[in-house]
Amino acid sequence: MTKRTSAKYKIDRRMGENIWGRPKSPVNKREYGPGQHGQRRKGKLSDFGTQLRAKQKLKGYYGDLTEKQFRRIFSEAERVKGDTGENLIGLLERRLDAVVYRAKFVPTVFAARQFVNHGHVKVNGKKVNIPSYRVKDGDVIEVRDRSKQNATVIEASQLAERDVPDYVDVDHSKMVATFTRTPSFSDVPYPVIMEPNLVVEFYAKN
Repeated sequence: MTKRTSAKYKIDRRMGENIWGRPKSPVNKREYGPGQHGQRRKGKLSDFGTQLRAKQKLKGYYGDLTEKQFRRIFSEAERVKGDTGENLIGLLERRLDAVVYRAKFVPTVFAARQFVNHGHVKVNGKKVNIPSYRVKDGDVIEVRDRSKQNATVIEASQLAERDVPDYVDVDHSKMVATFTRTPSFSDVPYPVIMEPNLVVEFYAKN
C-alpha cells in the first residue's frame, strides 16, 4: 500500500466516516479509529471537539491540507464579502487539484495533487503544475495529450462511485473540462455531512 493510500484510509478511520465515499474504505468494515486504542475513543465531543472535527474533516477531504494552507484559505474567505462558510467552500472547490478530481480525471484527490504536480494538466492551453492554482469561472482544464491514454485516467473517468457535479462540464472523450461557475455549498457533492459553519466557529474562537 502506498503512503498516500494508507494516509487516505487513516483519515477515514480517524474521522469514523468514509469521507470520500470510496467502496474500499476500511470504515465500511470497522468504524473505530486507528491505533490500539481506537475502539475506546468514542466519547461525547465538546463544542470545541465538534468544531475541530468539522475542520479536520473538511481539511482532510481536500487532500489533507496543512493547517497553514487551510488557515490561509479561511482568512481569504473571511475577507471576501458574503457568508464565510460559503466563501470557504467556493475557494476550496476552485483549487486545480479539486477540479481535476471533480472532473473524474483521477480516482482520488491525492492522485489529483500528484497528477497536477507531474505536469499532466493544462489550464486554458498552458501547463500548470501547481495543485493550489485557483481556477476562474470559464477556465478550460485539459489532460495533456500524452496523458490522455493513461490507464488510470481512463479508469477514473468510468468510476461509478461518484458523479461529476453540474458546475464542471466534462467531455471524457477529449479529457477536457470547463469550470462553469463557483459552486455554493449546497452544490458540492460531499458523500458525508460537512459543516463549514462549525469551521467558522472554530476559527472565531481559536
